[in-house]
Amino acid sequence: MKPYRTVLFVPAHKTSWFAPAAESGADAVCFDLEDSVPEPLKAAAREQVAAAVAAYSVSHPAMGLFVRPNSLGTRLTGLDLEAAVVPGLTGVFAPKVDGPLDVVRYDALLDHFEARAGVSGLEYIIPVETIHGIQNCEQIAAASPRVGAMIGPTAEHADIAKAVGYEWTPEGMESLVHRTKILLATRAVDRHPLTALWERIHDLDGLRAFSIRSRKMGFRGQIVLHPSHVPVVNGVYTPDAEQIDFYRGLLATYQQAEARGDGAVMYGQIHVDKAHADKAVEWLARVGALAALHGGIPG
Repeated sequence: MKPYRTVLFVPAHKTSWFAPAAESGADAVCFDLEDSVPEPLKAAAREQVAAAVAAYSVSHPAMGLFVRPNSLGTRLTGLDLEAAVVPGLTGVFAPKVDGPLDVVRYDALLDHFEARAGVSGLEYIIPVETIHGIQNCEQIAAASPRVGAMIGPTAEHADIAKAVGYEWTPEGMESLVHRTKILLATRAVDRHPLTALWERIHDLDGLRAFSIRSRKMGFRGQIVLHPSHVPVVNGVYTPDAEQIDFYRGLLATYQQAEARGDGAVMYGQIHVDKAHADKAVEWLARVGALAALHGGIPG
């Protein structure tokens, strides 16, 4: 999966919100057919998603386009995917996944609807939002090659808060254990680690602080709820020119030392050996991948 910094949610029945979402600078947009769409509007919303994917895959080809269907337990998932799996769709935001068997069930549906629509390669973003999902996150991450990203969530009032029963704080200590568990599950099988969710729409300073803490934990992007959140989050997860120069210099210094036959060297005030160089290689590879996203990377 591409290293999305921001995945912006849009209720699938709010068609007037589609264009602002597409113009927000988000790396990906997810059209939500689940919780944000009232039951009587779901059928029409499915068709609106299909039309939006067809249009925005042409006008914004670098932007990821996802759909969140209703969960498997609702028996609406097939109807949602039958309508939404069209050319241009990037993947499925798969809710309420409790274990690897649920991933297999999604696979069976997608195999069918991909074949019908003549598309391939759809990926999953999986929000780990149930107790069983937390307990089984390692198996979920490895259950299918379609799993591209998983989310280590924290929110004031969303499903994860109800499932765990925590009392939310801006600092997020109450969600640290399960978010860390999910983060490690993604890293173990090379999936993209995302986090969520900052629900206080107008508190951009709080959002920035939350995003910085999440990035320092190891997350590489997050779900956002409003276009105003996109530039804040993109900025936090975008390496700046100083960081890029640091890692380029570190790698060059080590490579020069290695060519001399030295296994370790000083880089400024830092002891550098092969482990540091390996980290620099991985870090700079992520910079290159981010550069392919619209918005670009400095340096």
